[in-house]
Amino acid sequence: MKTFFFTYVLHYDKVHKQKVRRPVCQKPHRKKTERLKRHWEKEARTYDWSMGFFEKVLFGDGREWVCSQAHGEVLEVAVGTGRNFAFYPEGVRLTGIDLSPAMLEIARKKADELGLDADLREGDAQELPFPDASFDAVVCTLSLCSIPDDHRAVAEMKRVLRPRGRLLLLDHIRASSKVWLAMQRVLEPLSWRFLCDHLLRRPLEHVVAEGFEVAQRERYKAGIVERLSARRPG
Repeated sequence: MKTFFFTYVLHYDKVHKQKVRRPVCQKPHRKKTERLKRHWEKEARTYDWSMGFFEKVLFGDGREWVCSQAHGEVLEVAVGTGRNFAFYPEGVRLTGIDLSPAMLEIARKKADELGLDADLREGDAQELPFPDASFDAVVCTLSLCSIPDDHRAVAEMKRVLRPRGRLLLLDHIRASSKVWLAMQRVLEPLSWRFLCDHLLRRPLEHVVAEGFEVAQRERYKAGIVERLSARRPG
């Protein structure tokens, strides 16, 4: 069994003008992460069209539910093409990261159209380029299903949250229905191979393992979709 080791390095964060001590994996999921980046670079132009269908069928008002609870300094992880932008309350100071430059290009255009002042930059959810306790809220929608090390990503979200900061998530997860779960288990290898998407994950498990206090949790559509709001202790 391969073991992954972590070391700590110092990074200078130009925005916050301070050094950042953050863990860097000596053997990260580089191949999976690079593959994921290539995938979303190819899918960027058609992402909005394809997601429009799934949002109507599966996710409903999930994005609005998540984003409406974000206030103050907000980080959106895996911001994609900016489909969440229209749902943030006024006064939010938004920072967004994504692996894909092509996705970010579309997101910047949307931000301009909405008059949203957002700092959008390329970045990896598994190694967030921000100092500890930088944000009042972290948002991540429909992305932990794809991030290679989803537990590491949740740990990084916790690190950059301020004490009592809010973690806001929306994702598809492994089903509560036995019939749908059986189907997901059959489709899981194909889903990752062709869509870079995992069907059997449950972000809540990592949220609890990291010590977050779960405030709200809703599971629907045969248990396939879950949205939750949690706070970092402090």
